[in-house]
Amino acid sequence: MWLFIAENGIDCELKVVDLMKGEHYQPEYVAINPNRMVPVLEDGDFRLTESSAILKYLAEKTGSPAYPKELRSRAKVNEMMDWINTQVCRELAYGLVYPQIFPNHKRRSDEAHAGTIAWGKEKAQGWLKVLDENLLGPKKKFLCGDQITIADYFGGPFVALGEIVRCNYSAYPNVKTLAGSDESAEELEQGARGLPRIRRVAQGQGFRGRLRARYQRWRCRYHG
Repeated sequence: MWLFIAENGIDCELKVVDLMKGEHYQPEYVAINPNRMVPVLEDGDFRLTESSAILKYLAEKTGSPAYPKELRSRAKVNEMMDWINTQVCRELAYGLVYPQIFPNHKRRSDEAHAGTIAWGKEKAQGWLKVLDENLLGPKKKFLCGDQITIADYFGGPFVALGEIVRCNYSAYPNVKTLAGSDESAEELEQGARGLPRIRRVAQGQGFRGRLRARYQRWRCRYHG
């Protein structure tokens, strides 16, 4: 979400919510989002608490071509965002990565915890294979074709989460491209193929400290 905001020059007040310190469980934040999850977008008295909905709202409000108006093109973007949310987010993020980095995702026993991670890894590998071979493939630059869409902004950071726990994406070359983990310095500078371009944005606009290894999330107040 923040990458889309940054690259599109959207006027947005950023507030960091430190997940590693449990700030999303503090009363101040729970009053804003009782789900105790991130991100949150506040636009005046209007509030959204889901990344997919936030991206769609911002793209629609700013008239971004990343969320196409044409019915079928938009339907494909929606489909891909739903697929990422249902498959990759569930298995890779919640099944594999989060249990290894967040204390509140710790299972009640070491055996149960190890089983959760093993299950998440197995399932995530299956979805990454589908993503690599069928949904991306060698001929597509982005998830929905030759143009970047909010589906890429949504999906890329979830895929890149695997880098936190040193996932090996060598078997999924197209997924590596989506995650931005195979970009050369020239590609990063030009913003060429590869979704998140997080490194380029962080280096060029001074967001590195705020990104905090990519698992940090934000609450934003949008002005526009």
